[in-house]
Parts: sequence; structure tokens; C-alpha cells
Amino acid sequence: MKTSKSFYEKAKGLMPGGVNSPVRAFEPYPFFTDHAEGSRLFDVDGNAYIDYCMAYGPLLLGHAPSEIVEAVRRQLGKGTMYGTPTEAEVELAELLVEVVPCVEMVRVVNSGTEATMHALRVARGCTGKDKIVKFEGCYHGAHDYVLVQAGSGATAFGAPTSLGVPKDSAKNTLVVPFNNLGALEEVVEKNQGEIAAVLMEPVVGNAGVILPRNGYLQAVRRLTEKNGIILIFDEVITGFRLALGGAQEYFQITPDMVTLGKIMGGGFPMAAFGGKKELMQLVSPVGKVYQAGTLSGNPISVVAGLTMLNILREKKTLIYSQLERQGDALRKGLSDLAEDRKVPVQVNGLASMFQVFFTPQPVFDYKAAQSSDKAKFQRYHRKLMERGVFIPPSQFETCFLSTAHSEEDVAETLEAADAAFQSLR
Repeated sequence: MKTSKSFYEKAKGLMPGGVNSPVRAFEPYPFFTDHAEGSRLFDVDGNAYIDYCMAYGPLLLGHAPSEIVEAVRRQLGKGTMYGTPTEAEVELAELLVEVVPCVEMVRVVNSGTEATMHALRVARGCTGKDKIVKFEGCYHGAHDYVLVQAGSGATAFGAPTSLGVPKDSAKNTLVVPFNNLGALEEVVEKNQGEIAAVLMEPVVGNAGVILPRNGYLQAVRRLTEKNGIILIFDEVITGFRLALGGAQEYFQITPDMVTLGKIMGGGFPMAAFGGKKELMQLVSPVGKVYQAGTLSGNPISVVAGLTMLNILREKKTLIYSQLERQGDALRKGLSDLAEDRKVPVQVNGLASMFQVFFTPQPVFDYKAAQSSDKAKFQRYHRKLMERGVFIPPSQFETCFLSTAHSEEDVAETLEAADAAFQSLR
């Protein structure tokens, strides 16, 4: 990987850590991608990898699906940016209202960070309250109010509370353990009448994959309704991945608001926040909660996302059943291989999401995820790469399947995992 190493040495002098997002950095240096197609990445040194990072989740149809590429090519001939409304934006909004249970009205933005920031502003504007509740290890973007006990890169790099976050911002963010209803009830009771919103990933995807216990999400919904607290599902990861309507369809729970991103953009930068009409009508120019963005509703992103979501709507039965089946096979295969090789692991996941934790104890919350042997995970990551399989380099990310992954890809991945487990005994 001489060419990647050369690029990395140059990049370190130009960008912090040589990367534009911290989770892309790993030892001794990351490979640099030349191109991608289907289920595979190809680096500048000519190596190919079966990709389970999938750009950290957006690529449900794999790399460079022809329908999206063609739709974007057609739009490029019409212009890249207007700064005016387009018909495609209206079509996208109609589709989101149709398929996402809680969405009666929506605003398109550019990133998941923007989406959660503005959703919280709406909740505060509606209730007149300042405090919010989030959960340990959950990552909701890189704005001040949610960089408190954050997951993903913040967890992997040992900075759950970032430098530069004002104390006055952090003091209004209350943090409780995921899957612990008693802790949430206690915080709500102690801060009675002061909490604007509970913001949660219904399936934690930024501390590895952590599933909600049976009945937990339903109990959170009842508690928030009882106390007049706005429940916001952060479905930047789970939106359109667990089901067309996201985790709220999958688990049959309707929050007050939702944040969406990743898959929604079809491989391009786009996100959204939406929910009940009474909440969304507080957003400017109709209401007094300000939100704006020069690039919001960019026609390239909108066309890509609209194409993606139309494909998912038209083929949802086939796509989601295929992904569930492959996910089950891969998770079971990994569990069986680890058991055969006497490597204690937990393989968490559902649908097309999975992650391996190197710990003997079940992983139901952030504390349990932290018990995973991170050094062993790094060795596992490197061994997979040596055999042509790429997973996110952080223990606290999620691996993703796409419709482009074949049965042969899964079989090859399990062979690589078996060799990796053997080396870790």
C-alpha cells in the first residue's frame, strides 16, 4: 500500500490527522480509495475489498447503482444548484410524508448534525423549556448540545465531551443509560416540567449496534407522552434501513419528530427533520423557529435521494426480506465461527446492521459496549483487511449490508472472519 502511505503522509500536513472525519483514521494509515462498484472498494494500490462500511450507512443499494448514477447525470445537464424551489423537492416531501409514520411535514437540510440541531430547536421553541435528554454512547452529530457522552468517533477517541463545548450548553443536556427505564424515569421526575425533548437512536448505531430491550421503546413513548415531552427518534442510521418507514415502522412506535439522513441522500449529502404539523409549522418562514441553508434542497442530492427512495418503495418486499435473510446468515455465521474458535464475542444486530464485540457479556448499553476488547477489535479489523474485507475501523461503529452484497460475498467474508478469529485465540 505504498501509494496510500504516500498520500497519507502528505495529507497529515494538510488536514487534522490526515482525514476529513476522525473515524476514517486508523493505524498504521488508512487506504485511499480510487473507485467503488457494487459491494466493493478499490484502493489506489490496486487492492479490492468487500465493503461493509458502505460510507457509514448511506449505500443501501451498494456503490454507484446505475439508476441513481443516471438520474444524477440527467440533473447535472440541467444545473447543479438554483437557490429556488424545485418540483423534485415537493415530490420528495410527499414521499417522506407517505412512508415515515410520524412525518406530516418536513424540512430538508444537508447533514444529520443539522437535522438533530434544528429538531431540538423546534422542541425547545414549542415547549419553552431548555433541557433535553440523550443516552450514553449515542451520537447525534457534532453540535454542542449533543457532544455529551457521545458515541462513534467521540467514543473511539476518548473524548465523550468535546473541548470547546460551553458549560452552559452541556448543563442542559441530561444523559441516561440506554435500555434503563428506571434511570430515565428518575431524570424526568427530578427535572419535572423542565425537559423539552428526549432524543434517542431507537437502535444505537454509534456505540456499535445496541438493540432496545423488548418493551423499552414503548415504555419511553408512554413516559414522554405522560410528561408532555417531545420524543425525537434519530433515524439518520435506521431510517429506510430497518424498513421503508425506519425503526418506527419496524417497532411500531410513532415519535413526535424524526431526523433522517444517510440512505435518504442516495449517496449525496442530504438529511431532513420532520414530524407533526403543529411542530413543523413553528419553523420559519411560517413560525419563529429559525432555520435556513444555502445548500438545502440541492437538486443533485434531491434527485439522487428521490430515486433511491422510489426504488425502495417499489421493491420494498424483495429488498428488505433479502437484507434480513443475509443479515441473519452473516450474524449466525460470525457467532458460530467465534464459538468454534473459542473467541468470546457478542454479535449484535438486526436487519442489515451488525457488529462484533469482543466481550463475554451481552451488550445492551454503552457501559457493556465499553467492556469490549478494543485492541482485539483492531487486530480483527486488520486481519479482515489483509483478506480483502473492509469494516469500519472503530469498535463503536456499525457494519452494513447492501443489496449489492452477494451470497458469495458473505461466504468469502465468513472465511476471512474465521481466519481472523483463529489468529486472536
